[in-house]
Amino acid sequence: MNTLHQKIIQRIKKDGSITFKSFMEMALYEPELGYYTSQNTKIGRAGDFYTSSHLHPVFGMMLGKQIEEMWVIMGKPSAFQIIEMGAGAGYVCKDMIDYYKGLGIGGQGLEREIIKNLQYIIMELNPAMRKQQKKLLADYSDKIRWVASLNELNNIKGCILSNELLDAFPVHLIEMENEIKEVFVSADGEALKEIKEKPSTNGIADYLKEFSVELPKRYRTEINLDIKKWLNEANNALIEGFILTIDYGYPAWDYYSEDNDRGTLLCYHKHQTAENPYQNIGEQDITAHINFSSVKKWGEELNIKTLGFCQQGTFLMSLGIDEAIAEIHKNSPDYLFEVARIKKLILPGTMGETHKVMIQYKGNGEPRLRGFSIKNQMKNL
Repeated sequence: MNTLHQKIIQRIKKDGSITFKSFMEMALYEPELGYYTSQNTKIGRAGDFYTSSHLHPVFGMMLGKQIEEMWVIMGKPSAFQIIEMGAGAGYVCKDMIDYYKGLGIGGQGLEREIIKNLQYIIMELNPAMRKQQKKLLADYSDKIRWVASLNELNNIKGCILSNELLDAFPVHLIEMENEIKEVFVSADGEALKEIKEKPSTNGIADYLKEFSVELPKRYRTEINLDIKKWLNEANNALIEGFILTIDYGYPAWDYYSEDNDRGTLLCYHKHQTAENPYQNIGEQDITAHINFSSVKKWGEELNIKTLGFCQQGTFLMSLGIDEAIAEIHKNSPDYLFEVARIKKLILPGTMGETHKVMIQYKGNGEPRLRGFSIKNQMKNL
C-alpha cells in the first residue's frame, strides 16, 4: 500500500466515508502524491497514455492556424494571449510557435505576423512537469510564462486552450436504486470499498433536472460539476476571446443513453485501460467523458456563445490537414510513417472520432471559424 492510499485511509478513519469525487481529487491532485502532481507522472510512449500532440507536430500547427484566425477576427490585437491549461509535455506550444516562426510543416521559413503580438501562458500545477516543459521550450522563453491557476490572470484577450483537461476533473459518481444514491468511499481495514448514500449536494439533483436526465434502475454514471467552476474562472480571466476545448465526450442525450448504463469512468496505467480506480492509487490516470451540453449551457449563462462543435477529425480536415500531408509527401523521406501517425488524429475509430472540439466566444457577434466549415454539429447539443 503506497503513501497516498494510506493517507486516504487515514482521512476516512478520521472523518468518515468520502464522496467518490473527493477520492478522485486526492488520487489525481493530492500535492506531490497525486497522479497529476507527482514527479513520477509520465505522458507519452513511456507513460500511461498519450494525447494528440504526441502523434505528430501537425496537430499543434492546425490549432495554430485556427487560433491565428481568431486573432484576425478580433482585429489583430497588439497583445494576444494563448492560455494552455495542462500542457503535458509542451508539444502543442512548441509546434504552434514553430509554425508561427515559419519553422516545420507549412512554415516556409517566413515568420507569421501573429508571433510579434503573442504571449503564451501555460497553466501547470506539477513542478516536475513544468520543469520538463521549460527544458523543451527553452528557445522560446521570451514568449512563454507559467501560472498555477486561471485565478492569477485577468484582462485576457486571446484564447483559452485545453486538450484532455475537463475529463480529468473529479466527478460525482451516482447510481439509481429506488432513488438516486451517490457513491461514497469507505474503508474495510486497509481496503477501500464503495457504499451508497444520499447525495452529498443538491447540485446533483439540479443537474439531472437541468439536462432532463431520467435514469432507470441500476444505471450508474458520473456528474461533472467542476466544469461550471472552471467556466466561471475562464470568464473572469477573459475580457474578449475564445475558449477552445478538445476532449472525450458526448452531448447530454447521448451521454445518458441506455448504451452508457455503466458510465464512462476509466483508468489508464502503462497504456492499459482498467475500470478499478481503487488500485494503483496515484499511479494511474482516472478519467470520465464530459457532457458537452453542460459546457455549452453553462457557458451561455455567462454570455459565452458556442460557435461550433464537431469531431476532431472533421475539425482538422476543415483546417487543411490534407494540405500539410501533401507537403510532407513532397519533403519527407519518412512519409509513410508520418502519415500513419497523422491518420490516428483524423480517421474513424481513432482520436479523430473519439475526441470532440468545441469553440466558445466572448465578444461581439458570432464569427464563423474555418474549423467548422465542413461540419458543425452544434445543434446536436
